Amino acid sequence: MDLKVYTAGWCRDCREAKRFLDKHGIPYSEVDIERTPGAADLVLQNVGKRAIPQFVIDGKWVQPYRPGEGFLHDEMAALLGINQAG
Repeated sequence: MDLKVYTAGWCRDCREAKRFLDKHGIPYSEVDIERTPGAADLVLQNVGKRAIPQFVIDGKWVQPYRPGEGFLHDEMAALLGINQAG
């Protein structure tokens, strides 16, 4: 699986997304939208808004959080095949 995570240093949900991936040993590459030229525009083109974090899993864009609710732990665990039991 190829996983890219679009983030920014100031983004609380981005930090939570990376903590989740690190905790479960899911490898990813990080794309900081403020340091990578064109990255913010790429998010806008693919998502329709400047919203981070964004996961790109094997080329498919996925929003791993819901505004007002935060990171979607259960949904992302199911999507990534993570068993969270015990």
